[in-house]
This record gives sequence, structure tokens and C-alpha cells, in this order.
Amino acid sequence: MSALRHLQDELSELNRAGLLRTPPLVAAPAGMLVLCSNDYLGYARLPWLPADDAASGAGASRLVSGTHETHLIAERALAAWLGTEAALLFSSGYAANVGTLAALARPGDVIVSDALNHASIIDGCRLSRATVEVVPHGDLAAVEGALARAGSARRRWVVTESLFSMDGDTPDLRGLRELCDRHDAALIVDEAHALGVSGPSGAGLCAEAGVRPDVLVGTLGKSLGLHGAFVAGSSTLRTYLWNRARSFVFSTGISPMVALATVDRVRRAAADDAGRARLARVTDRLRSGLRELGARLLPGSSGPILPWVLESPGVAVEMSQRLARQGVMVQAIRPPTVPAGTSRLRITSSASLSETDVERALAGFREAMR
Repeated sequence: MSALRHLQDELSELNRAGLLRTPPLVAAPAGMLVLCSNDYLGYARLPWLPADDAASGAGASRLVSGTHETHLIAERALAAWLGTEAALLFSSGYAANVGTLAALARPGDVIVSDALNHASIIDGCRLSRATVEVVPHGDLAAVEGALARAGSARRRWVVTESLFSMDGDTPDLRGLRELCDRHDAALIVDEAHALGVSGPSGAGLCAEAGVRPDVLVGTLGKSLGLHGAFVAGSSTLRTYLWNRARSFVFSTGISPMVALATVDRVRRAAADDAGRARLARVTDRLRSGLRELGARLLPGSSGPILPWVLESPGVAVEMSQRLARQGVMVQAIRPPTVPAGTSRLRITSSASLSETDVERALAGFREAMR
């Protein structure tokens, strides 16, 4: 169509800049080590649960006829795990952040958002039409300054990830909670990459820090090995989002089979201290081995996300291709996912990796770096 002729021009420009994204392998070939997934505990490899009593599809929006008993059971299990009054399932982490932020914040409000927050948080802030103060990454003083300037705002919100998806570092959650309390602001924390991995019973970094956010966002598609997401908090918050979060109201409910599997995965994750200990060992060995090879890992990274910054998009892509030839799958991450000049390999660990797997992966890195 002539009306879309500009699309190829824009794709060509992306290609010239080394930023064109093409579909990766549908699945890793047999024998290839995957070090770029978010399957931190290895649960995505578990067989599907028998679910004779759960429907395959919700059939409609949850507000119409799409709420099944398994949805409610799963939401109660998530709330109990995290110590909140209630939880509400969403179709994806993106939908949870966009829907929640756009529903809670309004024109006249101020949202203080970390510069490295996920795209779903950025888009939710934009859709809210609130004033958004983007502060330098991890800068508590900048957050305090933004809140002080927002004293006359209708409401104030602070939003952050607990484990940043691309840099693998963590904010000062206690400091953020104290600032929110001092300035009468609500704290929204996206725990997507920390749940299952950190904290008592895998309940996340907020639980580990003894911090109770006003709104906690989590996903089912990372450590729990499923798909979908949720928002946890007070019963009032759940009821409000049920009525006002457009990404929830106008979407078909997640599969009741996924909801049923969620109950099992929550129980499994809460009890899986052995899995978290194994993940920590794998992560420590990968981190030390990569540093010994000269990989420039971001110094603040912790947990199972190990970012190796290569600066140039072309260099990052080339290294990804070299690793693939060594049987190691790690995708290059380029702008706009990360800031210009910080293209990287986002290496992730998993409790499913054996000691042999880790040493084989490090050998692959050694060859790729020659």
C-alpha cells in the first residue's frame, strides 16, 4: 500500500544504524545453552499440569463472564505469598503496568519515575497524562527533590523496578519508602525480576528489605515459568483496578489453566530455597568466570542478570553470533531498549543450568572472545 511506503524507509534506516531487530530462532536447537531467558528457577521447562477441571480459555473479559474459580484461587495464593490483602491477574506484565499507572494517576498528579524503568512503566506514565518527573537512575536525592517540587500536586507517585531488567541492579527501596512517607506519596514497585529469586520464600526484594509498597506488580512469565502478570495490594486497590484499569477491563481473562498452574508454581517457588541457592551458585560462577575472561560486567549488577556492555550495536550483534556458533544463545540488546552507547549482551543464569553447563558456557565465551 502506498500509504505504508514509508515503513520500508524507516526499516532501512534502522538497518543502517545496526538497530534492526529480526526474529531469533523459534527455539534453541538441541544442545544449545540458553543464557538469555528469564526462566530463573527453571520452571518453564516443567511439564504442563493436568487440568481436567480447568477450561482452556476464559471466554470473555473478567467483568463479563470470564472469571473462573481458578482465577480467584490463584489471586488468593499470590496475595498470601506476598502478604497483601488481594491480587488481580492481568494478561501480561506490560498490561499490568500500563493499566495500573494509567488508572491510578491522573492529570494534576506527579509521577517520579526512574530513568531506567521498563517501557511498560514509561508508557503507563504517558497514558496517565500526569506530570512525569524522570530522575537519574538510582538517585535518591533526585527523587527527594522531585517530590519536594511536587508539594502542590493533586497526588504524588514514585515508581521503580526492584531488580532492573537490563542493568540487574536494585534501588534503595527503604530510602524510597521513607521519602514516600515523608512526602505523602504512594510507592509502586515492579518486582517482575525479583519474585521467586529474592527474599523470604522468594517473595521479592521488597520483602527482603522489609518494605511494603502501596502497589506491587509481578509477573508469572519469569521465575514462575508461565505467562501473565498480577498486581497485589489492598482489597480497595483490587476493586479499583477491576473497575478502572482499561488493560484489564477490556481484555479476555487469562487462561483458567494458567491460573491453576499459578497456584502450583506459587507453592513450589515459596518452598524452593534449594532452587534459589542453586541459582545463586550458578550466578556466582558465571559472574566470576566472565570477569576472569575480561567481560566488562556492570559493577552494580546483582542476582541472575549479568549485563556485559559492548557499547556498539554492531559489536554486540557480532558477539552474539560468535556465541551462537559456540552453542551459547545470548541475544544482543540495543537501543532503544537500552540507552545509546550501552548496547550489551544481557546474560542471565538459571537454576536449571548444571555445573557442566556453566563450564561449557564459559568455554564458549572464551572461544567467542578470541
